[in-house]
Amino acid sequence: MSTVEANVRPDYDSELQKIADYVLGFTPDSGEALDTARHCLMDTLGCGLLALRFPECTKHLGPLVEGTVVPHGARVPGTSFRLDPVKAAWDIGAIVRWLDYNDTWLAAEWGHPSDNLGAILAVADHLSQARVARGEAPLTMREVLEAMIMAHEIQGVLALENSFNRVGLDHVVLVKVASTAVAARLMGADREQLLSALSHAWVDGQSLRTYRHAPNAGSRKSWAAGDATSRGVRLADIALRGEMGIPGALSAPQWGFYDVLFSHTNKDLATKPEDERRFTFQREFGSYVMENVLFKLSFPAEFHAQTACEAAVALHPQVRDRLDEIDRIVLTTHESAIRIISKEGDLANPADRDHCLQYMTAVPLIFGSLTAEHYEDAFHAAHPRIDALRSKMEVVEDEGYSRDYHDPDKRSIANAIQVFFQDGSATERVVVEYPIGHRRRRDEGIPVLEEKFRRNLATRFPRARCETIFTLCKDQARLEGTAVNRFVDLFVI
Repeated sequence: MSTVEANVRPDYDSELQKIADYVLGFTPDSGEALDTARHCLMDTLGCGLLALRFPECTKHLGPLVEGTVVPHGARVPGTSFRLDPVKAAWDIGAIVRWLDYNDTWLAAEWGHPSDNLGAILAVADHLSQARVARGEAPLTMREVLEAMIMAHEIQGVLALENSFNRVGLDHVVLVKVASTAVAARLMGADREQLLSALSHAWVDGQSLRTYRHAPNAGSRKSWAAGDATSRGVRLADIALRGEMGIPGALSAPQWGFYDVLFSHTNKDLATKPEDERRFTFQREFGSYVMENVLFKLSFPAEFHAQTACEAAVALHPQVRDRLDEIDRIVLTTHESAIRIISKEGDLANPADRDHCLQYMTAVPLIFGSLTAEHYEDAFHAAHPRIDALRSKMEVVEDEGYSRDYHDPDKRSIANAIQVFFQDGSATERVVVEYPIGHRRRRDEGIPVLEEKFRRNLATRFPRARCETIFTLCKDQARLEGTAVNRFVDLFVI
């Protein structure tokens, strides 16, 4: 048995090099991707503005030292805060994710790629202001849209066939990695600096999914992505200051990410050869994820329940006057929904309720809609019928729904609901395979997205400002040519 270890420094892991080369060498030119990124920007900022109505969210915002104002600091939309880019990224990421209403990506891993806007907008706004102060040209919103496309792609492609949730890790690890990569690019990193930054993102401590699941579900899930995207900015800054990287961050035996967090705790992977315990890539990096991203347009609800909510709204007229006559409700769904959000028992807080399939189905069955206010403690306490309906629900898996969920040509998120009454009668069985935010329903969904954006703008700004912002965001060419600092000016209170 050897008593010494060969100290031969390896090349950077090939996975890190793949990401770095993509970020440094790719120029998004897909018209569909750029158009979708523009709509994603609108939707994401609107979600953040709406979250500012909730004190549990706003209590986290602002400088760590009250009254601090940072020269050329990044602004937090909908507020008067001017912060260093790390804290600004935290705040933007937190408001975007708070209501569980921004975009979604579903695969072997789940997540919300627009969470990365925290890092992108904070860095771009700060750099633009600093450049203008030096007499240089600011960044444009085209560069923001391009960064969004690349962040979506990194997070989404890594998620296609690599399940972090199965080993207990939260999907915000992918937000951290994607934010690190695009923030470093925006900040002018060369290849070595970008590789260094990425390596630090992987060796960083990674979040556990504990706070997303019963019986520990809580509000950390509403700011976890803000924390991750801000950490991406911090790590990019560290690397650009010349900090050395860790080339074997993923693959180092015993000490690397694969052995510590991804393989040895995953029984399915632990029995495979070493080269099969690495990340797998279903496709090369491009603009696929942005083009196929899912928007939450009608309901602030965990995405696996979106089609259940649609089905419940459709059934509302048939059941609203017969709630006391209901014998049982059969909710047919897919494996991922069962694993993540199917739960029984007491629901302790709003974060617990917006990750409960049965709760998110019961509310629209009773009221015909589902809003963020429906998760609040006071509303829940005032309407015991919600829990009464939950107790009558039977959740079953349709294996076809589960297969189509993973099919790259379908990517469906199907749910079906049928209500049975005590007299033996029943409603029709309502099936919704694709939510309105799906790529297959873009023509139907974009007007709904735009109206959602208008409503969210109106929660924070006077009518004239709302119209100015909306008109700009509707014009692809004009938006792309707008300086980032001028765009963010429109969102300052």
